[in-house]
Amino acid sequence: MKSSPTYSIRPKTPLFAALGCLVLLAAALSLALGPVWISPGEVLSALFGGAEGGTGARIVLYARLPRTAGCILAGAALAVSGALTQSVLANPLASPGTIGVNAGGGLAAALCCALAPEAVYLVPAAAFLGSMAAAALVLLLAERTGAAKITLVLAGVAISNILGAAVDAILTFAPDALNAYADFRVGSLDNLSLSRLAAPAVMAALALAAALALTHELDVLGLGAETAAALGLNAARMRLVLLAVASALAASAVSFAGLLGFVGLITPHILRRFTGDEARFLLPACALGGAALLLVCDTASRLLFAPYELPAGVTLAFIGGPFFIYLLLRQRRGRTA
Repeated sequence: MKSSPTYSIRPKTPLFAALGCLVLLAAALSLALGPVWISPGEVLSALFGGAEGGTGARIVLYARLPRTAGCILAGAALAVSGALTQSVLANPLASPGTIGVNAGGGLAAALCCALAPEAVYLVPAAAFLGSMAAAALVLLLAERTGAAKITLVLAGVAISNILGAAVDAILTFAPDALNAYADFRVGSLDNLSLSRLAAPAVMAALALAAALALTHELDVLGLGAETAAALGLNAARMRLVLLAVASALAASAVSFAGLLGFVGLITPHILRRFTGDEARFLLPACALGGAALLLVCDTASRLLFAPYELPAGVTLAFIGGPFFIYLLLRQRRGRTA
């Protein structure tokens, strides 16, 4: 028998206060630290006084502020997307890539780099459309075959492999596209601007609002299909709706940050220990936790090998890979206990 979701009775206010402070601290460090140290006073002067403060102010406003905002937006969107995907599929190893978002965005970006190498500005829009198209294809295929959880996972794996092979074919026939595609493939938050973040921010905000509005349905879905049906919820349809919201969140992040991995896998696992499974607490906590995680990883990427800079996706892989192995081992111990 499927167990019902656990509801934590611990106070949540200290948790959200701690997460909020962590995001603010990580954002402050992201603005101040880098190849050029900028004091907190200079950062505040730049934020409230504009670019008249000199070189430091221009670095803050035109390089680090967009990057910091991008980390917050992408981290929050990917973490909430991961939480939705794991809850809907009842699979602790699921992530936005499970439903084809990464593969679709990667294929669209590779096509854009190969067909229009001079139009780099088109890559974010192409990646967003590709991510949503791939997720829609996975959801359509699952719906035609019953929308069962295992069907969704298998459809996602099949579509992702096909699209991944298409990317390899493009890079084989158009090797020059590899240079422009490399940063997108590993995930990077370099060379952002606030104007470039405007459209993804609107999409992510709308999707996050939809996710928060559907927290009750998500909790009911976690009780199992039979219980959900008894309570008047169409489990198959709601599963597709929630995964569409998760896809929109992940696609908004992929459009400007590239194929960042592990944020949607790590964050829900860590925070579920503090919030329980109740979605009205889990989703906002994941938004804050994902933002903090990506801010820390991106800042570390700038500092660890200075003057060289690693893409944030590489640092995430170094953290997320061992964590994924830990999850696999823990699941195995649970099955053999």
